[in-house]
Formats: sequence, structure tokens, C-alpha cells
Amino acid sequence: MAIQARERLIATAEALFYQRGINTVGISELIETSGVGRASFYRHFDSKDALVHAVLRHRNEIALASLEAGLAANDSSLLGVFDVIAERYGQADFRGCAFINAMVEAADRGSETHRIAREHKLAQIRIIARVLEQAGHSPSHELACDFQLLIDGAVMGVLREGNLEPVQRAKQIAARLLPRLRT
Repeated sequence: MAIQARERLIATAEALFYQRGINTVGISELIETSGVGRASFYRHFDSKDALVHAVLRHRNEIALASLEAGLAANDSSLLGVFDVIAERYGQADFRGCAFINAMVEAADRGSETHRIAREHKLAQIRIIARVLEQAGHSPSHELACDFQLLIDGAVMGVLREGNLEPVQRAKQIAARLLPRLRT
């Protein structure tokens, strides 16, 4: 039962934070919406920040597993990463990257929230670098950083335009980077 309460809190917080933003959702609303008692909340999390960190860690695991699975389904295609992100960005409830959103709301680059969100981006870069390296591209880390920059830019483009055209443009730009760096 205690684990279920923790999972409910994380699921509720993840949905509310993503939908409305971390700073606009209070502990009372989280408790009421999740159906978990106040004492149970504080048994699992000593603060709202602790819950934010748990949500980001949970979302990190899911997002990275989804990226890996999507790349595997695309036969680890170098440009397949853009197809994987297009699937998510094209959903009706897309409100941007939860990790970018968290960094913006945290504002403090030294905060734990920022550190967790940054580590997620670095983990994505490592995954992309591995795929690039397996395809014979070098320097794979530098190119993976370029891909991540295109991905993060595509997030903002999709939010601005309300369609997936920015993802397709990012994919086209990435394709132009590949031939020059082939080893």
C-alpha cells in the first residue's frame, strides 16, 4: 500500500507538472488529486522538491527506454532519432520537453532539479553518440551534441508552429551534417 501511494503521488505530480508547470502546482493539490493523505506524502517525500526530483528521475527512465526502443525499431538509423521524437512531439498533449521545462522553472543552474534535467540530456547525447559511432561517424560525441541541439530546437519549433515541420527540418539539417563527418 505504501508503494502504491508513492507511485500515485509520482504519477499525479508528473501529469500535473507537465500539464501546468512545476511552480503552479502545490502540495495540497497533489495530495487531493492523488488521493494520498498528507502524512503519507511526507512519509515518502520530505518536500515538494523531493517529489519533483523523483518525477524527473522516473520520467528519465521512461524517456531513455523509449528512445532506445525507438532507435532499435528504426534499426538504429542515424536519423531515426528524429522519427522517434516526432512520435512524442506529435501527440495532442505535447507541452514541450519536461526536462527543458524543469530547467527553465528551476532557473538555478546549481539546483538538483537542473542537475537531473541536464543529466537526462547528457544521457541522450551518449545514446545518440553510440548509434553514430556504431555507424562509423567520428567524432561521434561532437555530432551527437549537434543532434541534441537540433532536437532541443525542434521542441521549441513544434511549440511555436503547432506542427511537426520543425522536426523534419531538424532531420534534414542533421542529414546534411552526416556526409561531411563520415569516416
